[in-house]
Amino acid sequence: MEQAAPIHPTSGLRRITSAFNGRLLFSCGLLALSQINFGMDLKAFATTQAMPFFVQKFGTRNASTGSYAFEPYFLSLLNSLNYIGFAFGLVSGSFISRRFGRRVSLFTMCIWAIAAAIIILTAERREQILAGRVIAYIYIGMELAVIPVLQSELVPKHVRGFVVGTYQSGILVGSLIMAVVCRGTSDIQGHDSWRIPFGLFFIVPTIVACGVWFTDESPRWLLLKGRREDAYQCLIRLRKGAFSDEEIEKEFQDLEAITSSALVEKGVLLRCSEAVTNLKRTLVSVGVNLFLQLTGNTFVTIYGAVFMSGLKGVNAFTMTTINTAVNAVMTLLSQFLTDRVGRRPLLLIGAVIQTAALFTMGSLGTITNPGYPIRVAIAAMTTIFGVGFCLGWAPISHIVAAEIPSSRLRDFVISFCIPFLLYAPYANLGSKVGFIFGSFALLAIIFSYFSVPECKGKSLEEIDELFAQGVPLRKFGDTTTTRADIETDIKEKL
Repeated sequence: MEQAAPIHPTSGLRRITSAFNGRLLFSCGLLALSQINFGMDLKAFATTQAMPFFVQKFGTRNASTGSYAFEPYFLSLLNSLNYIGFAFGLVSGSFISRRFGRRVSLFTMCIWAIAAAIIILTAERREQILAGRVIAYIYIGMELAVIPVLQSELVPKHVRGFVVGTYQSGILVGSLIMAVVCRGTSDIQGHDSWRIPFGLFFIVPTIVACGVWFTDESPRWLLLKGRREDAYQCLIRLRKGAFSDEEIEKEFQDLEAITSSALVEKGVLLRCSEAVTNLKRTLVSVGVNLFLQLTGNTFVTIYGAVFMSGLKGVNAFTMTTINTAVNAVMTLLSQFLTDRVGRRPLLLIGAVIQTAALFTMGSLGTITNPGYPIRVAIAAMTTIFGVGFCLGWAPISHIVAAEIPSSRLRDFVISFCIPFLLYAPYANLGSKVGFIFGSFALLAIIFSYFSVPECKGKSLEEIDELFAQGVPLRKFGDTTTTRADIETDIKEKL
């Protein structure tokens, strides 16, 4: 009658695969697919900015040289105005997800993505390409509001880090696909060189919009809406075959136990201003998201191709493809390590690598009239930066933000300022921006050590309990909760 599936962990890859049945695997796969479109957007705009025909279409002609170029102010608008759409998407996505369900929010964001793709693909003027990107980021804001949350709600706790980590790996897969496509189309002599990459924006949201109705709603959301039986049946569908009946029943009882406290989340902003516990959670979430951007992410991902196109002798499109491939490998490695090594060690190691790469880049940038080997070394530092970033901050910041929900700050200011730091007649720092971002990466090391709690192997309910008890953030990983003690007793009886 009941299955003897053990509550994990087991060893090796089986530890991960044994947590999934076909239903859960389909749901997580579709959510990961959605993230690919974000990566495609980032890489498409980062790379097409260095394509001659894209520059000719939307840039300004220099009357004396006859060449086309983007003014720094237009680059800053192209890469920062989109956060208006992002902010709207984040707020509206959270509202729709809370009010009408996670699946409705997923479907709505796909409609926005398809509309944005139409506008971008048919763009003939600057204003249209800017408007299209703003609308595209409504999709991305909604995605960030719902997908990491839904992933953390659907999966068992011992694979939560791995699954939420697919948010970054999905972005990297999308970036890699787009980098390869742009490398191929960059040699096309015509506007198809940039229109073909943008045409791929239709594929993923169309698939997700159709497939979302075959996935399961969040059991937590169903309980919050008073739909107890629906929530129970949903949890059974997501766990049947991978967990025993007792384990499923125990997990459902835990979900029911926190329903009353979860309902209070409607007033979370008020509590954050009044309660020290929630203020601490807010600061952790804000901090990881700030350092995600301040340590150089925006510089490398959005302006990387434009930056390297200024390094004479270095093929910007080839380096972009190499960097994306390396980043994808490191993100996958991070996914496997997150639930085994923990969040904090990977954040610390990643920040150390980023700091070293960025300061080295800054130092090389001080050399006047650098030769080819120096230019190659500067480009190589972006690759090493990516190793550290994708091992630590890139995937794990999303995991921490999903485990410790609160308000999040974003990178509008960083995206707006970078063009003015890179180009004359403004700061014209070039490679020396490494000193700026390297300093923030150094601060990220300190923040990771003192302020990021270790939530490896803990359920969302256990995390709530640790915050409620006022356990110091650095001691989360070593503290056992009453829920964990109860669960251990159940395991011993099975």
